[in-house]
Amino acid sequence: MKASKVAYRPVGLALGAVSGAVAGAVFKQVWKTLGHEEDAPDATDQDRSWPEVLAAAALQGAIFAGIKAAVDRGGATTVHRLTGTWPG
Repeated sequence: MKASKVAYRPVGLALGAVSGAVAGAVFKQVWKTLGHEEDAPDATDQDRSWPEVLAAAALQGAIFAGIKAAVDRGGATTVHRLTGTWPG
C-alpha cells in the first residue's frame, strides 16, 4: 500500500463524517421543500405509501452519494496539491 494512501486514511475518515452530516442536513432541507413535511418517511411507517417511501430513499441515496463524491474528490485534490501525490 502506498504511503500516500495510508496517510490519507485519517483525512478520508474525517471527510466521510463531515460529508455524512452535510448530506443529512441537505436531504432534510430538500425533503421539507419537496414534501412539505418535517421528516422523511421510514420504510416501516405504516401510514406512508410505497412510492413515497421509495422516492425518499432514492433521493436520500442520491444526495448522500453526490455529496460524498464531491467531498472525497475535493479532499484528494487538496492532498495532491499539498503533497504532489494522488492519495488513491
